[in-house]
Amino acid sequence: MERVFAEYLIETPYDVEQASAVLAGEQSSGTFVSVPGETEELKKRFAARVEDIQLLDLADEPSIPGGSIPGKKYQKARVKVSWSIENFGYNLPVLISTLQGNLYEITQFTGLKLMDFEVPDSFQIHFKGPKFGIQGSKLSCGVTDRPMIGTIIKPSIGMSVEETAALVKSLIDAGIDFIKDDELMGSASNSPFDERVKAIMKIIRDNEQKTGRKVMYAFNISDEIDEMQRKYDLIKKEEGSCAMISINSVGLSGTKKICDQGELVIHGHRNGWGMLNRHPLLGIEFPAYQKIQRLAGVDQLHVNGIQNKFWESDDSVVTSIKSCLKPFLGGYEILPVVSSGQWGGQAVETYRRTQTTDLLYMAGGGILAHPMGPKAGVNALQQAWTGAVDGLSVEETALKYPEFAESVKKFSK
Repeated sequence: MERVFAEYLIETPYDVEQASAVLAGEQSSGTFVSVPGETEELKKRFAARVEDIQLLDLADEPSIPGGSIPGKKYQKARVKVSWSIENFGYNLPVLISTLQGNLYEITQFTGLKLMDFEVPDSFQIHFKGPKFGIQGSKLSCGVTDRPMIGTIIKPSIGMSVEETAALVKSLIDAGIDFIKDDELMGSASNSPFDERVKAIMKIIRDNEQKTGRKVMYAFNISDEIDEMQRKYDLIKKEEGSCAMISINSVGLSGTKKICDQGELVIHGHRNGWGMLNRHPLLGIEFPAYQKIQRLAGVDQLHVNGIQNKFWESDDSVVTSIKSCLKPFLGGYEILPVVSSGQWGGQAVETYRRTQTTDLLYMAGGGILAHPMGPKAGVNALQQAWTGAVDGLSVEETALKYPEFAESVKKFSK
């Protein structure tokens, strides 16, 4: 019978083999005490198995509250556990409950993080995966040998429909590929969702008719499921190409329900990510997280950015980008969305460390606050990526391209 494998980083003051066995039991057929009906035959068929344990370093203090034992040190380890697919079939929420359920509350652990997991190839039959992914997203915008260049509507909230539409027009005229609502913008009192969609899509359609080029706009449809569906349908009616979902806010089933329709590119915003990941020994690592979103069908997923404005290290961002580009179930493309305090100056390092242009490279202030205006801001980003791919340094790129040179003066630290 096929099995699902998961790898955890754990910390415990108890015997590691004992603690790992508790994890396996709690997340399958066992509980804190033997119960009637838990036969050897049942356990053989449904119990999780501890497949491997690799001891790491010892700590003097616990990473998070748990079973404190005076005089004991806290052993870190990587533990691999597996489950029979019979336990959950192809029910994604139950699979996630198995991988990330009550185990975070188990006393034996003073640290536990889901690092990665693997599912059998049969999942391809039951999950459609992203409909558009990397190639579909880039094709929709007519982008080939460079990243998609995108921006976010700023201020995040407070602008009227008319003000937002005027900004969108200036960005389209500047040559932008992608624009999105901020995650804080849903349907504000002075910017109702329906009015905003209609006003923006008229500008996008008019530009497409004149130039043959269709800019992708990600409208934030995050809401209750029925209302998300209504908003999705309105975007289709207005000939839009993309909807944005705050995936941690609407939940896995809500995300998958929208993704399964496969008519719009789904831009997955991971706001709330730090709550799931920021502690080094609690939560979930991005390689596991992005696989869940691929199974749900998300096409584009935020990964933060090099030299970002948040807490995440460059190494973590690079790992996230590479995990999105790593094949999963023979396909299931998902486009990494690089954002957070980005301007052209980070392009060189991003390309050096990832060797890819299969990105959506997002800059808010890096475009809108360019000294020569938004058009120069877009051009500067494109110039930065041209220089990066050509192997030029930031300084060499600035000598070659005046608009990028102005970005360097404005944004370099």
